[in-house]
Amino acid sequence: MAKKTHVKVRLVPEAKPDSPFFYYVKKPAGGEKAKIKLSAKKYNPSTRKHETFVEKKLPPHSK
Repeated sequence: MAKKTHVKVRLVPEAKPDSPFFYYVKKPAGGEKAKIKLSAKKYNPSTRKHETFVEKKLPPHSK
């Protein structure tokens, strides 16, 4: 089986990380870009503005 080329990360607003709104994005699993923390300007509908979203760990899941 092949290795995964991307991993799923969660982007949360930088100003308010406990906000109910967040984005899921794919990030490279290896190489130089995998070591850099992802940040992007995205639209936050709860504040109705574009804000900087930063990468956080995915929450634990239950099986």
